[in-house]
Amino acid sequence: MTDPASSLTPAMRQYMDAKKEAPPDAILLFRMGDFYELFFEDARRAAPLMDVVLTKRAGVPMCGVPYHAVQSYVARLLEAGCKVAIAEQMEDPRLAKGIVKRAITQVISAGTVLDDTVLNAGRSNFLIAVLPGKARLGVALLDVSTGDFRVTEVADRAGLETELQRLHPAECLLPETVHTRWQAEGWPDAPAPMVWTPVDDWLFDLEMARDALCRQLGVASLDGFGCRGLDVAVGAAGAVLSYVRNSLRRDASHITSLQVYQNDAYLVLDRISQRNLELVEPIFADARDATLLGVLDHTATPMGGRLLREWILRPLRDCAAIGRRLDAVEAMVRDPLLLNELRESLAAVRDLERTIVRLNVGSAGARDLLVLRHGLAAVPGLRALLGGLDAPLVRDLAAALADLPELTGLIARAIVDEPPLAIKDGGMFRPGYNADLDLLHRAAREGKDWIAQLQAKEQERTGIKSLKVRFNKVFGYYIEVTKANLGQVPADYIRKQTIVNGERFITPELKELESKVTGAEEKSKALEYELFQALREQVVAATAQVQATARALGALDVLAALADVAARNGYVRPVLTDAPVLDIRDGRHPVLDHLMRQERFVPNDTLLDVEENQLAIITGPNMAGKSTYIRQVALLVLLAQMGSFVPAKSATVGLADRIFTRVGAADDLSRGQSTFMVEMVEAANILNNATPRSLIILDEIGRGTSTFDGLSLAWAVAEYLHDHAPVKARTLFATHYHELTELALTRKGVKNYNVAVREWGEKVIFLRKILPGSTDKSYGIHVARLAGLPRAVIDRANEVLANLEGNAINEAGKPRLARSRRKAGGEEPAAQPWLFEF
Repeated sequence: MTDPASSLTPAMRQYMDAKKEAPPDAILLFRMGDFYELFFEDARRAAPLMDVVLTKRAGVPMCGVPYHAVQSYVARLLEAGCKVAIAEQMEDPRLAKGIVKRAITQVISAGTVLDDTVLNAGRSNFLIAVLPGKARLGVALLDVSTGDFRVTEVADRAGLETELQRLHPAECLLPETVHTRWQAEGWPDAPAPMVWTPVDDWLFDLEMARDALCRQLGVASLDGFGCRGLDVAVGAAGAVLSYVRNSLRRDASHITSLQVYQNDAYLVLDRISQRNLELVEPIFADARDATLLGVLDHTATPMGGRLLREWILRPLRDCAAIGRRLDAVEAMVRDPLLLNELRESLAAVRDLERTIVRLNVGSAGARDLLVLRHGLAAVPGLRALLGGLDAPLVRDLAAALADLPELTGLIARAIVDEPPLAIKDGGMFRPGYNADLDLLHRAAREGKDWIAQLQAKEQERTGIKSLKVRFNKVFGYYIEVTKANLGQVPADYIRKQTIVNGERFITPELKELESKVTGAEEKSKALEYELFQALREQVVAATAQVQATARALGALDVLAALADVAARNGYVRPVLTDAPVLDIRDGRHPVLDHLMRQERFVPNDTLLDVEENQLAIITGPNMAGKSTYIRQVALLVLLAQMGSFVPAKSATVGLADRIFTRVGAADDLSRGQSTFMVEMVEAANILNNATPRSLIILDEIGRGTSTFDGLSLAWAVAEYLHDHAPVKARTLFATHYHELTELALTRKGVKNYNVAVREWGEKVIFLRKILPGSTDKSYGIHVARLAGLPRAVIDRANEVLANLEGNAINEAGKPRLARSRRKAGGEEPAAQPWLFEF
């Protein structure tokens, strides 16, 4: 029987071998000349995702993409959730004997991307692994593009979900058995478009993980990193390391440290609060400036941009740690000239973190060495500037900076100011760096001079003034003669090609000169490649120092950005305390304060504690500013705990362990839940998880059901928050249920506030000011008028409202009972007693 493989071409057999070596779920891009080719099912699957034509050759489905644009096509496949294996040509096809050798050089998944054209410079790209244990879940996270490697453990699935929402990972590794179980039971709540990736269970083996991590980090024990007792976290870290090594197809030498962190060191912000407060992503995609990140991001470096995002999503819970950040920001605010110089110096620094990683994994070019050189060259000046700032954190960060003068000097001596993009093109090194390279460059130059002289000589010998000596990659050097002059071509010319306007020839002398020129050029390119690899090895030996410097520069950049925002916008330093209080004078919403250029934002006070001012009931009309105000308070607490100044006249902030928000459900309707169900699920989460150290903001609890059901639930929730000792959190409760204001009569911790309104005839002016006391006017019809409802509808609504308030509607299908009359003890329907009079 004939072996099917025997009918395949050598190249196709090579492809099939590579396909067997690639992960079974990966799409294989197979380099053939100037294209990456895809075959069989990979081609069918990838062609529509990459928007290329699917064709057939000898019955085999195939498609291809040009090699110089491959990263853009890889990005499309990754966005579609695919994994990609790259098979490269391992030798020059011109020098190959037989079929060109090819091998898989990398496997790219969402969490192992290294290419800058695919990565977002302003956010980390975390690959994480999760290992459920008997009592806790281990979590390991690694940003492959920077070497940032951390581990922690969480108590339960809810803790895992919180961590996923904080990290926004690109990919999550799970033991295959866990992946299968969670697929059946339901996935934890994770931010889109994170990819769940099953891997072999044995990759999480504890002993294998310990051994691999110790070898990677060059230590005998992980105890020095704080890993004692964190077995499931160590198992997860081992799986991450193994997965990355397999993806890179080489040692991950840029992973030089491991950090253990504790989740209780950070204020918890779940997915709902991140969305409702619009911290880093706007609710509407085209409004990035309308986020807290958009306001604060005055960073000058990519490292700072990524770290700022993390600080926003992971505010601190330790007064001393927050104080260190605030001391640094205050020192910078006090010296605006120094701050400006500092920011200008930081602007000269590019992405050192990701550059040193590309050099480690072999994907960097000569231009990356210049990025490193210029970034490190800025360090001495930065260190000198920082010496003028009296803040412990600044001193610590300055001490972590390494300028590495020997390394920067070496790069300066070696690499030209404008090197080519590709290291195999040559032209990277300065004259004088290597004597052998200089000789080869001289030989190539002289050969080209000889060829130019040959053109002049042949023009003279033949009398053909238009004769040209040209070059292309297919034919090498040749002599081109136009049709009009073909009769003057000497007998020793050898015809090589006929073209539209004439013919091309070669001569023995020309080919001899070509051999000298191209031989010298090829040898010089090969030598440059060797020299570059040797230089790269010298540079990567300083990886740990460069990474530490990059991290310190990122932190300095964030502090400088916060200082710049504070100085420009009149922010003040908050006072942090462990007491459960919140006292803000003239607080402003940081985003709206930034966006409102044409009018002044109206500031407001806030006073909350767990005794006399624990629950603030806020009433007032739609569009008056209730929702803005309660979000504002949450943002000011977050700003304070991340170490930022705040937009206020003064602020005393008692540390919060969590910020809970219930202010809308637009995001969750696609999950198949009604608005009211989403509202109740979010309320349940708050009531079941809040503590006396939490901050809660509630907007319109109970609005998604009937009036009496909604009022009943809102009343019960408010009572629970006030009366239930394990909760009793500082709470802002905005509502249209004016009946809730009666709680202040029976509970000392409840205080009523309203949003000031001024009436001018039929006009209503919203003053945006929060005042003590309650109101029972909603002005809903006025808002409807502003929204553009027809005049007839507005007039009829006013008529119905007057009838309802005056108990004047007749029996023709219209309600008769006004709330004011019920409360006064008037007519009462038997089936619906006044709910809160017992």
